[in-house]
Amino acid sequence: MRSRRHRTPTLILLLAVLVALAGCGGGGGGPPATEVSPPTVGTGPPGAGSGAPVTGSRSPAAGTVPTDTVTASEAPSGFGATDRAWLQLTIAMDERIIPVFDQLPERVDDPRLRALIRRFEASHHDTLPRLRALYGQSGGPARNPHEGHDMPGMATPAQLAAARRATGRAAAELFAELVRAHLDQSVRLARAEREHGVEPATRAVAAEIERTRADQRAQLDRLLPAAGTTTG
Repeated sequence: MRSRRHRTPTLILLLAVLVALAGCGGGGGGPPATEVSPPTVGTGPPGAGSGAPVTGSRSPAAGTVPTDTVTASEAPSGFGATDRAWLQLTIAMDERIIPVFDQLPERVDDPRLRALIRRFEASHHDTLPRLRALYGQSGGPARNPHEGHDMPGMATPAQLAAARRATGRAAAELFAELVRAHLDQSVRLARAEREHGVEPATRAVAAEIERTRADQRAQLDRLLPAAGTTTG
């Protein structure tokens, strides 16, 4: 039997995930906030270095949060509620950012940025089937409850429409805005799963995503520094 001490961080994380979902179904899309796990999330951007598909990425539909995303019980497979919640959120976020990667490479002028976008896209395409396979083993509902929702770190439909129109410098700036928000939230969620999840393979993928996307954030900042920062 798991001790109360072991279960408490999971309960905290699940409550924090629900707070992060306050923007679900709304027109959010602002920069990521400190909403995803109070024990692990700071106020600044994360530091660098640090089966069957669940959804169709092109046809989102609103859903509801199922019971298993808000309980600390574990599936017989060994996946905890934290593991399932993290997989659901990360799959939904990755499915939303991939259209940004698809649309922008030919709309920016800098060949270095085009190459960066393609590297990021390839990395996400490599990771998404692994997340879906783990989720297929987790005992969660077949339909992702976050499909079609607007949450921190997700490009909104309006932003995706803007990405289809943007060219040149405007396209580069929009790409940087959307991808920074996505990467920062991905790192926060992955860190929370790594620290509080229970299924070893899922926690290992979370650790890999945390490292990879923190490094991607650093690559993006070197090429397109965020407002108020300098390169040295």
